Amino acid sequence: MKSITVQQLRERVDIPLIDVRETDEYAAGHVPGAVNLPMSTIGEHLDELPEGPFDVICAMGGRSARVVEALEARGHDVTNVDGGTNGWAAEGYPLDRP
Repeated sequence: MKSITVQQLRERVDIPLIDVRETDEYAAGHVPGAVNLPMSTIGEHLDELPEGPFDVICAMGGRSARVVEALEARGHDVTNVDGGTNGWAAEGYPLDRP
C-alpha cells in the first residue's frame, strides 16, 4: 500500500483527495479541496471516485488505510495519507469548514 505524510500531501498538485470520514467529522473541518465520501457509504459511490490516481484521508490514517486496500484490490491507483486530518491540523495547516 502506498502512503504519504501530511507534509507530502501539502506539496501535491492536481491529485484528488477523498475524505472517508463521516459527514459530521468532515463538516467540523477538512483538508482544503477534499471531497467527502464516507467509508460507511463508499461502496454505493464507487462511480464517483476520480479517474486516475487519488489520495484517501480520514482522521488519523486507519480508516483510509482500509479503504485504500479495498480500492487497490479493485485496481485503483490510490495512496493513503498517514496521520490524516488530525496530523494535517497538528502541523498548523488550514482546515476548511463548509
